[in-house]
Amino acid sequence: MFGVTRIATMVERGNRVVGPVAMGRGLSPAAAIRSWPGDVALAAVVADGTRWSRWTILGRPSGRVVRIGDDFTRALNGPETGVVGADRPPFVGGWLGYVGYEFGRTVEPAVGAGVRDDRGWPAGLMLRCDDAWAHDGETGAWWRIGDPPPLDARPGGDFHVGAMRSHTGRERFCTDAARVIEYIRAGDIFQANLSHRLSGRFTGSARGLMARLVETARPRHGAYLELPLDEDGVARAIVSMSPELFLDFDPGTRRVTTRPMKGTSAACADPMELARSAKDRAELNMIVDLMRNDLGRVCEFGSVRVDQSRTLERHGGGRHGVHQGVATVSGRLREGVGIGGLIGSTFAPGSVTGAPKIRAMQIIEQLEPVARGPYCGAVGFVSDSGHARFNVAIRTAAITGEPARPGPVGFESARLDYGVGAGIVADSDPLAEWRETIVKAGILRGVAESVEDA
Repeated sequence: MFGVTRIATMVERGNRVVGPVAMGRGLSPAAAIRSWPGDVALAAVVADGTRWSRWTILGRPSGRVVRIGDDFTRALNGPETGVVGADRPPFVGGWLGYVGYEFGRTVEPAVGAGVRDDRGWPAGLMLRCDDAWAHDGETGAWWRIGDPPPLDARPGGDFHVGAMRSHTGRERFCTDAARVIEYIRAGDIFQANLSHRLSGRFTGSARGLMARLVETARPRHGAYLELPLDEDGVARAIVSMSPELFLDFDPGTRRVTTRPMKGTSAACADPMELARSAKDRAELNMIVDLMRNDLGRVCEFGSVRVDQSRTLERHGGGRHGVHQGVATVSGRLREGVGIGGLIGSTFAPGSVTGAPKIRAMQIIEQLEPVARGPYCGAVGFVSDSGHARFNVAIRTAAITGEPARPGPVGFESARLDYGVGAGIVADSDPLAEWRETIVKAGILRGVAESVEDA
């Protein structure tokens, strides 16, 4: 195991011990993912060490799984064993998992269910993890929660991603974007987020892919999940490089924060062009209003506020990074409302649906040819301490296929699906919106044979 450089005071949580044992500071989250034992499943959220993304959590699933339904809601809601200190991991054991975009049909039945589901992803799934490693992005220290497996240095897993091509294609996407503009001009909606799916063949280690992308994309709200084999023996993994925070809940203050993103330009472009874009500013303003309304359904009256109306942030490393327009909205969650109620009142994220939300989702169901699955849902954790954090599952790959034997790590033959989308407003240019979606696929260019051209 990597050498221990510091041992902090032990903290009791019931009959469990929450680390805090710090491992070698030179071990990065990407290296830890590569080092995770091959015969042990992995669930993780990955941070970049900035203000909004401090803690990386690598959890060992216990085998207990809950899906959409009553058990799922109960899992999200508690038990809240106690608030941890600001300089201690927010995760003390709990649940890591995802809520798929199609869960929005459960939350809002009026959306309907007209989209073809050709991959069979569950609408939502949470994995119980009592044992984990936590990495502090500010100090570089590692903390032990429970009894996680040792991380032994080993070579990273090999993988191969084939040519990535759009299921929809440029012509249909532009036609559908024009249809959205017609709906806007007719007064049905103000905005809708239209997406399409890039797909290619995948073989090898999903962990290897995750570790490579973490190193190059440096996601602020990354996540990785290995799901149990389904009843047909299909293996699934989620590899998320998301820059966007959907929900962060602090049980000490009961403050819930969301940071919606709208407006994207390539890292090589002048960021001032995005800063001056009236279209992108208006697009973000609409989603800020939507998120304020969503939080207002479960937060104390008068507590919802716009902490920052718009700022520009750089996300991702190298020439495939992007500039993003970002806002910050927060509120104080009412007493008696749990994480399940919070998600149920705000899902699906406004930045990947549109405004008004239900009508925008109906139009998405009408126009997009296949289910989104994990893409545009949310991936994250709910800790027994009461802390919770979920990303918006953009910049996210969903891998489905035949598992390699032995172990949960690799794929013998699979499909890698990567969704990309753009917010369509009244003055959108369909071709420009298509090109924006391809910019968002930039992180694949370093790992795939080829990526659909803009």
